[in-house]
Amino acid sequence: MVEAALRGVLRDALRVVEAQGGLPGDHHFYITFETTRPGVVMPDRLRAQHPQDMTIVLQNQFWDLRVFDDALEVTLSFNRKRERLRVPFAAVTAFADPHASFGLQFQTDLGGEAGLDEMDDEPGAEWDALMGEGETNDDRRGAAPEDSEGEGANVITLDAFRKK
Repeated sequence: MVEAALRGVLRDALRVVEAQGGLPGDHHFYITFETTRPGVVMPDRLRAQHPQDMTIVLQNQFWDLRVFDDALEVTLSFNRKRERLRVPFAAVTAFADPHASFGLQFQTDLGGEAGLDEMDDEPGAEWDALMGEGETNDDRRGAAPEDSEGEGANVITLDAFRKK
């Protein structure tokens, strides 16, 4: 139930962006997803470059965002070529808005992913490099905008609320 509610936060945030036709101010979203999950639609060349997971950035250069109950669709630029992606919310493993210092990590249930007891001792450590200052978008896997810089984020994982 908690995972479904947290994925609802992602879906609702994307619906606001869809309705407004973009993100306000300096807000930008990082969305990491498993490329092998059923329902993920992406060009074969991108899947070959990202055989397990991929992080996309929604900021200035994204087009035709569509949010459904179970998935998002968006067109992004990869090496100056526009590509359409469909990402089921069940495939999303992380969501962050560095400008708001907000992030979520999700568990997936396919292929033996780690359970809560097996998660890293430092929740969100993998985001440190992703959110680092001065990164160019080409440094971010699958990123679209060319001039964004990460500012750090507080990533919340379920094990933060788990009794030890």
